[in-house]
Amino acid sequence: MSSPFAEHFPALRSGFSYLDNAAGAQVPTHCIDAIHQFLSGGSCNVGQPYPASRVATALKARAREETAEFLHCRPDEVMLGPSATALTFQVGRAVSRLFKPGDEVVISELEHESNAAPWRALEAQGVKVSTWRASWPEGRLEASELKKLVTPRTRLVAVSAAANSVGATPDVAAAAEVAHGVGAWLFVDAVHSSPHHLPDVRAWGADFAVFSPYKVFGPHLGCLYVRRELLAGLPADKLWFMPDDGPQKFEPGTANHEGWAGWLGSLRYLRDVLGGGQPGREGLTRAFQRITQLEQPLLEAALEQLSRHPRVRLYGPKTSAGRVATFCFNVTGVAPRAVAEHLAEQGVGVAAGHYYATMAAEALGLMPDGAVRASLLHYNTAEDVGRLLAALDSLP
Repeated sequence: MSSPFAEHFPALRSGFSYLDNAAGAQVPTHCIDAIHQFLSGGSCNVGQPYPASRVATALKARAREETAEFLHCRPDEVMLGPSATALTFQVGRAVSRLFKPGDEVVISELEHESNAAPWRALEAQGVKVSTWRASWPEGRLEASELKKLVTPRTRLVAVSAAANSVGATPDVAAAAEVAHGVGAWLFVDAVHSSPHHLPDVRAWGADFAVFSPYKVFGPHLGCLYVRRELLAGLPADKLWFMPDDGPQKFEPGTANHEGWAGWLGSLRYLRDVLGGGQPGREGLTRAFQRITQLEQPLLEAALEQLSRHPRVRLYGPKTSAGRVATFCFNVTGVAPRAVAEHLAEQGVGVAAGHYYATMAAEALGLMPDGAVRASLLHYNTAEDVGRLLAALDSLP
């Protein structure tokens, strides 16, 4: 039985169970058609008076505005880029010109390497980088442990809104309170959380945040939020005539206009199909309420069945509270890659490895082979979960 959302997602019509959504979501026809329509109208750059250029100019402005609605911020706080990783490294280079020897940074143990490597690079100039340890095997972060690490010299705390490894969802607002209590900035990696929960940089208290539209049913792109009050003071590798207080300072080169057209299509899917046709932030809020309703039964079923499987060792939160539908596990007697290969033969796509969350893998003692990861989104079905468990049962 195919997904009830297969009418919107062509890839789902094959019957293959896509359970590697943490590596990238499938895209709806709203996105595909928007890319086709934009490219069919003429490929060009922005800022010129002829019709196609006006279309591209308006499209980029609208992408910034609608991304701001998605993040719950101002349009001039949104930077549009090629990937969350690239944008995070740009911020890392910017703060490297501000931080001094003896300054401190704290990164959580749950981080994807894209929210760790840019900050570790600061060690070369004398910045102290500490790790906010999680409790394992659940992967939970406690604000009380962060308080023990921060000092008046702490300049930045980096934390994920959801772990791409074990699916744990830290209390980001609590982390912001601790960081701001010593005058530090909070950098939030919202890449893994954003297909499950609508981001809210205001509620989080974030100073910086990144997410990837390709995890939210869109093209391969990245978005960066920088709190308006910080933007002008951040050095950037930019063209000299770009303003210091504008988001363009972190957008070197020509934008991927067709990609942003697709992202607008993906946002239209969320509002029209899942959000009851409501415009703006309200439509997105309703869409993610619907996403929660669709994902919760899948999360609970997969968690319950994987937890009691006799050969499965499951990592991450043991209850549905404080986690998303991402499941990290190993199978007794079978290497993670061999499990993934067997599941692929059974029509089930999962990941195997460390998924760039190397600190979490090391803490769990899983390096170098890592673990299997199955990750579900709202378009998955109970049949997908059943196929996953049946494929695990058929392992030799």
